[in-house]
Amino acid sequence: MGIWEAIWKCLILGTVQGLTEFLPVSSSGHLELFRTLLKADFGSEAAETFFDVMMHIGTLVAVVALFRKDIAALFHRPLKPLCMLVVATIPAGVFGILAKVFDWDAKLMAGGYLAVFFAATALLLLVTELVAKRQKTTRPLGWRNTVPMGLIQAIAVLPGISRSGSTIAMGVMTGGKREEVARFSFLMSIPVILGALLVSAADVAVHHSELTASGNTAALAIGVCVGCAAAAVSGLFAIKVMLKAIGAANYKWFAVYLAILSLVYMWLQIIGVV
Repeated sequence: MGIWEAIWKCLILGTVQGLTEFLPVSSSGHLELFRTLLKADFGSEAAETFFDVMMHIGTLVAVVALFRKDIAALFHRPLKPLCMLVVATIPAGVFGILAKVFDWDAKLMAGGYLAVFFAATALLLLVTELVAKRQKTTRPLGWRNTVPMGLIQAIAVLPGISRSGSTIAMGVMTGGKREEVARFSFLMSIPVILGALLVSAADVAVHHSELTASGNTAALAIGVCVGCAAAAVSGLFAIKVMLKAIGAANYKWFAVYLAILSLVYMWLQIIGVV
């Protein structure tokens, strides 16, 4: 992959990563789909993993920049919000390790389950909007909300299941205040992104010699910088859009988009594109 090809492909992939990490449409599912459609070849598995590392850094920059005050507040007494965040993160960590060991992502992609998971997320969002608009009372965020949010976040490790969409949905359906649920959901993304970042970085460290073996070092370096910046900028935009959507309990358009995407993906499978 040449430099200019790396730039425009990484720009698209970085933008997709940033938008879909925080919008309720599944970043992992979209990234897999767009990689296939763009035929983005980084030369080696290590180079692809390095790209993933940089995309995670971009999205991490976005969420930390917008929620830096909330992050700082976690370490002030009382420490209950910090404890809730830690407990809510554990299921995703365990499930993520299992998914890595047994290579569930690759198996599910090969099995064509991505369309099913897109459709499942769409249905979840529609149900959440119906519940949210019929709720007459809500309660401050507590264990009754954050524990279910943590459990469903574990399932969202699978491609096509939106992490932000599923956690926000569970928080709303358990009676939490929408704004508090949204902020906690975005805070939940930080340890998950950090965990994925550390795992990917470890893979790169083990296979670092493969990065230079392909001869595309310059193209890769420039491309990942562009992609990282795109992920950060689009991530900031996505978070702001999502906060407005949550405040209005308006998820149906995301659900419609995912339903259409599910059908498109099935069609692409039938004709042999993916």
